[in-house]
Amino acid sequence: MVTHSFLTSLTQRLPLTPRRGLIIMVAALLLAMPAPAWAEYVSVQRDKINIRSGPGTDHEILWEVFRDFPLKIVARQGDWAQIVDFEDDRGWIYTPLLDNEKRVIVRVDTANLRVGPGTNYEVKATVRYGVVFEPIERRQDWIKLQHSDGTTGWMSTNLVWPSDII
Repeated sequence: MVTHSFLTSLTQRLPLTPRRGLIIMVAALLLAMPAPAWAEYVSVQRDKINIRSGPGTDHEILWEVFRDFPLKIVARQGDWAQIVDFEDDRGWIYTPLLDNEKRVIVRVDTANLRVGPGTNYEVKATVRYGVVFEPIERRQDWIKLQHSDGTTGWMSTNLVWPSDII
């Protein structure tokens, strides 16, 4: 936090004008703000992993996820993580079943995978809802993706979740 003595010594060296005063005040506010909390994205290690209603095997199974399925961790409790998926469904997963490998999932009915980052590039493939990719590179609002079968291409970030992974 910016102290009074720091501000006093600063204003003694530099005359305090309205503009400098505003700059000092904005800087002090920015320094006092907490650092942004970055989302923690993970993927699932293997097929047929249960998502539960609470942190433990005694809780109800809500649904099942497959290998590479991307998840966002929103809380932790022991060896369990509370997660949210691309459909905004929430549940709990046992953390040893997670990888730090980044993955994205197509969140629209159909999306074009293109040869370059823009709508002026040729469509390489049409991809359906729920297909998972590895993010490779980002250029503005476009993300280069690679499918597990080796196919690569570019897609608009607003067609995948999470869109801010890289």
